[in-house]
Amino acid sequence: MAVVREFTLPDLGEGLTGAEIVRWLVQVGDVVAVDQPVVEVETAKAMVDVPCPYAGVVTARFGEEGSELPVGAPLLTVADSGASGASGEPDAVEGSVGAEAEAEGSGNVLVGYGTAAPAERRRRVRPANGEVTAKTAEGPVPVISPLVRRLALQHGIDLRQLVGSGPEGLILRADVERAAVSHTAAEPPGERGGERVPLRGVRGAVADKLARSRREIPDATCWVDADATALLAARTAMNATGGPKISVLALLARICTAALARFPDLNATVDMERREVVRLGEVHLGFAAQTDRGLVVPVVRDAHTRSVEGLAAEMARLTEAARAGTLSPSDLTGGTFTLNNYGVFGVDGSTPIINHPEAAMLGVGRIAAKPWVHDGELAVRQVVQLSFTFDHRVCDGGTAGGFLRYVADCVEQPSVLLRAL
Repeated sequence: MAVVREFTLPDLGEGLTGAEIVRWLVQVGDVVAVDQPVVEVETAKAMVDVPCPYAGVVTARFGEEGSELPVGAPLLTVADSGASGASGEPDAVEGSVGAEAEAEGSGNVLVGYGTAAPAERRRRVRPANGEVTAKTAEGPVPVISPLVRRLALQHGIDLRQLVGSGPEGLILRADVERAAVSHTAAEPPGERGGERVPLRGVRGAVADKLARSRREIPDATCWVDADATALLAARTAMNATGGPKISVLALLARICTAALARFPDLNATVDMERREVVRLGEVHLGFAAQTDRGLVVPVVRDAHTRSVEGLAAEMARLTEAARAGTLSPSDLTGGTFTLNNYGVFGVDGSTPIINHPEAAMLGVGRIAAKPWVHDGELAVRQVVQLSFTFDHRVCDGGTAGGFLRYVADCVEQPSVLLRAL
């Protein structure tokens, strides 16, 4: 009888409870090596390639692309090299979560599996044909895919009423989709719903965080227009030296760190259980980045210690990783203040929602040519609207107004920053 090891979805850290399968990197029958990536998953934080701590032959995969799995659910089973269960007997599945990783020499450890010894072993026996059924009160329903079960749930389809078109009556996705069309056609027009898009992955995490921010934080917003002509001129001059390119966002990030040094109440969080405002010593600056997978907020660690050049380089690195979907969970957590440049969408103003549990967020609109009184005369200048949302529990309007006015002064006269160095 072949020795088959079951590899389950590991704990990916940061309190994540599950992940969506984006792409399988191996097929049943493939030979895999220790620490070889076997599946690409999307968590609420980022895209992650999950390595398998075993070497051998893949004998089964669990979950289709697009399906969600909780931490600890089976991902795949791996038999010893050359063993494929060809005897026809059910294969004994050894302990889950990479219990034998140490013996196999795994060095690529994610939280929850790898070289640590297991607290206990579990043994499972699966039918020889690999079929997994979902049991109901009236008996088993022949369905393998969790995606099929979820699709049926979304459309209100009772799987017990379907006859599958797959082998031995297996219910396929096409069966559920046909039933959903019939079900929708039979509904009275007034009861039909629109398209339902699941809130999951990055989008689901953003929804949860924004809803929590609105529930818990008594926020207020103030804004001001600023003449950014001198800031753009300073950027042009810096980039003319032939060094690393400096972005406007990097300049604004440097202005933010200088402003937070003057107004430390705004680099804080609120502990309501102890009824304390916790002022934070380091500035970990988050900045909003739009990607194909939705809005993410990468975090520049220790932004207060970085120069404009250092900020520009790190923000460029994180932006590239965000668009490639390769940000790690640690790249997306731990922020203390957020900079949101919504001007890239061609809009002037907004009222940002604070990135919980932070205390404030600076929003930056587009920089556009507008009439402006400069040196006592009407002129065309490059004007930007700055909006600042803050947690009213950490400060009053005077502090928030002082912060925003200092930021605007630095935008209008970048030389003001020299006094902060």
